[in-house]
Amino acid sequence: MNNDIQVFDNLKVKEVNGQVMFDAESAAIGLGISQIAKSGNEVVRWERVNKYLGIPTSGDELKRGDFITEPQFYKLAIKANNSTADKFQDWVTEEVLPSIRKTGSYQSQPALRLPKNNAEMLQVIQSANKEQNKRINQVETTVDKLKDRFGLPASQAKSLEQARKRHIVTLLGGIGSNAYQHLSGKTFRQIGGDFKDYFEVPRYDALPLSKFDEGMSYIKAWQLPTNLALQVRELNLQTELEV
Repeated sequence: MNNDIQVFDNLKVKEVNGQVMFDAESAAIGLGISQIAKSGNEVVRWERVNKYLGIPTSGDELKRGDFITEPQFYKLAIKANNSTADKFQDWVTEEVLPSIRKTGSYQSQPALRLPKNNAEMLQVIQSANKEQNKRINQVETTVDKLKDRFGLPASQAKSLEQARKRHIVTLLGGIGSNAYQHLSGKTFRQIGGDFKDYFEVPRYDALPLSKFDEGMSYIKAWQLPTNLALQVRELNLQTELEV
């Protein structure tokens, strides 16, 4: 049995008799079953967690410091039913659990033996450096995957939206144009739908971080569909004739 707690990006887990156990608090927060308290801290909605797991209010409710089983974790993820829970569950099943089962602390470690001479010492140092570089690469790879998994930061999502607005204003002939006044809403919906279909995302901030530059290029290259372009031309021509 191994009760050593391992931490994966704030998620606490431990292995007991070959079974992975999840810290209830960090798991619930990761699944979005939480709220912001008056103090500004994110706290678990324990009454909802216990309700989802079917734990009656009889003094045996889960609380801070308790651990839950892997099936209980999946049950919470299903009950949470939100995009945050889906992404978090994917991360746990694709990254955390495979890592634990492949390199977890429950694996036996060879006995430590001190080097007998300088040659062995050099070999130990080289091996340690190699292992450290390997771990650094693994961490960097994990960070990149997490960035993509959880979408764009707010600042970059805002940059996409600002670029979209500037482009739409130009395509419609300016913010004061007749076309902008009548067709801006329709045009924003059109480019939004095309963007989401092309990148297969539900919204702009769900775009993987690695595709930010591609997303920006898409917006700048986007053009009005034929029917919409004709409507824009007609409306702006009417303005010119009225003048």
